Amino acid sequence: MTAGTVARAAPRRKERLPALDWPLLAAALALAVIGLVMVASASLHLGDRWGSPFHFVIRHVVALGIGAIAALLVSQVPLKDWQEGSTRLYFLGLALLAVVLVPGVGHEANGAVRWIRVGPLTVQTSEFMKLFMVVYLASYLERREHEVRRHFWAFVRPMILLVIACALIMLQPDFGTTFVLLSTALGLMFLGGAPLWQFGTLIGLAGAALVGLVVVSPYRLARVTAFVNPWEDAQGTGYQLSQALIAFGRGEWTGVGLGNGIQKQFYLPEAHTDFIMAVVGEEFGLLGTLAVLGLFAVIFWRAFANGALAERAGNRFAAFLSYGCGLWIGLQACINVGVNVGRLPTKGLTLPLVSYGSNSVIVTCMAIALLLRVHHEIRDAAPVRREGRRWPGA
Repeated sequence: MTAGTVARAAPRRKERLPALDWPLLAAALALAVIGLVMVASASLHLGDRWGSPFHFVIRHVVALGIGAIAALLVSQVPLKDWQEGSTRLYFLGLALLAVVLVPGVGHEANGAVRWIRVGPLTVQTSEFMKLFMVVYLASYLERREHEVRRHFWAFVRPMILLVIACALIMLQPDFGTTFVLLSTALGLMFLGGAPLWQFGTLIGLAGAALVGLVVVSPYRLARVTAFVNPWEDAQGTGYQLSQALIAFGRGEWTGVGLGNGIQKQFYLPEAHTDFIMAVVGEEFGLLGTLAVLGLFAVIFWRAFANGALAERAGNRFAAFLSYGCGLWIGLQACINVGVNVGRLPTKGLTLPLVSYGSNSVIVTCMAIALLLRVHHEIRDAAPVRREGRRWPGA
């Protein structure tokens, strides 16, 4: 084969590669692999209670498999279909939230009713509401963006629907999901151009409501006081946080090694779910913790880069959808890590793609697929690159 033939074949091979956002996909896959390894490390000693040390590992693998199938299906649906069905998705999510509260239908665990049993599986409807609300708000902002910038009622209308969803979630109760949903929605409205005075007013009202919920609920108040000073009651309300901080302290720079952590075995409750980052910190140290944070930063960057790409292409729905998914995943990751290191009160939120939690894994995989779909459609609609010039954000 001549040099000229090789030179002509290389571009053809490159053109055969699908128009995927490879950094986004690589970061998501890396987090999924890290999550599988860390769930195994944090849960093998717990599995004996269920008859097999691999009980949680097998269930996590099944969740990843379902998530991969769901992501593949989501990636095949054109964005215009998501936009057209956005209102129906919102009301579907609302119906699912209401069904959970029906006596005899909702499944209770640890004092909360958040799940519906579907055969051997349990469906946490509030996780799906995160995705449905982002899709609905992206569609609303695409249709009503100019009104949102000018009229207070156009800003309030979707907030009423958001408050209804959050009220149903709080009845379960699920304070963490409510906080993520509210924060993501407010972030989207800000990016949609809502005037600062409207935005500030709503933040004030939401903040007052959340403070009120903390004050009137003894267990939430205990979480806040434990967060302020976990060492004051290290064997009581501050136990979980103090053990997580000890885990990070033991890890130092490079950690004690995979599987060698002590906190997860004897001291740290929920190590495979809400506090899995403490296990990462103990076994891989500060460097491992920063690596995980770096992967989430890549997802956040690609979501906003794709959103900017969509805005330049004039596809406002794709832009807001990308921004919303990036905000949601980034906020939830930041909150989970903040809880683990004692910067935020305990909220019971998983670390996306890393923590054990079937519904969280599946819905996050669907969100990643939507981000990949945005990139794919916008790249297909972009002008052909010429003479080495790159499409912005590519």
